[in-house]
Amino acid sequence: MTKELVFGHQNSDTDAIAAAIALAYLEKQDGYDTEAVALGPVNPETQFVLDYFGVKAPRVVDHAKPETDLVMLVDHNEPQQSIADIADLTVTHVVDHHRINGFDTSKPLYYRAAPYGCCSTIITQMFSEEGVTIPKEIAGLMMSAIISDTLLLKSPTTTDVDRDALQALAEIAGVDNYENYGVQMLKAGTNVDAKSAEELIDSDAKSFTLGGKNVRIDQINVVDLEDVNKRLAEIKQAMESEAQNENYDLFLVLVTNVLTSNSELITVGEPKDVVAQAFNNQFDENDVMNLPGVVSRKKQVVPPLTTQLEANN
Repeated sequence: MTKELVFGHQNSDTDAIAAAIALAYLEKQDGYDTEAVALGPVNPETQFVLDYFGVKAPRVVDHAKPETDLVMLVDHNEPQQSIADIADLTVTHVVDHHRINGFDTSKPLYYRAAPYGCCSTIITQMFSEEGVTIPKEIAGLMMSAIISDTLLLKSPTTTDVDRDALQALAEIAGVDNYENYGVQMLKAGTNVDAKSAEELIDSDAKSFTLGGKNVRIDQINVVDLEDVNKRLAEIKQAMESEAQNENYDLFLVLVTNVLTSNSELITVGEPKDVVAQAFNNQFDENDVMNLPGVVSRKKQVVPPLTTQLEANN
């Protein structure tokens, strides 16, 4: 059987890596020749998780060809978020928890989508349905992914299915107190002082087409919003430079305090007034908007932006 690569989106986060490793293992039990790979280096939070559970980071690739024509996608489906040669590949499987946009295939495929807080939650269900035992270290990775994506179950994306999956995975992984572990894990990914402005605005960035506009949305997790505010000028300069080079109409950076679940939104580009309308809020003189309780790009940022940009298209 031809080898298949399994991967998450660009700028991999913990769920993208954990889901790829988990699905690759599960599909291998069904006879597929799979390998989990990453579309870029792992971030500090994910490296903490991999080290904690003794798992080696997947190798990094930017093209699937000529190695293989067959791939499986996790934690994404939009082509602009995927591998560079996605248009030339055959996608056989997709497991995702985001909106479906711009995705089409020439052949039938396995597509599993559910509106849960985390892709790894879906894969946990798949293990159960197929009667496959989850290895301890993979359970730890998926548990960590749920903690990451739901901010320790505080995000509005969290469902009862995520809560049940997290509890079950923690037991398999041998983690007695997942809340204490989760705080350590989330803090591991918040050392912004060690990163350049360019690294910060790209570390968890995704591209979208919303209302005919090219929109880039990044999220930076911190334990103190001041860690980013003190570098606002250089961060905005980096955003403006990248927006110009990549032809983004809007570049948004959501800075989220993982301990308080409050955020600030930094915006570069136009139409800025439409962004303000989307959140029924205003920017200050530095193009920063306070967004108390907003922590989810998927549920609290993209939907209102899409609605407002389409209405003004």
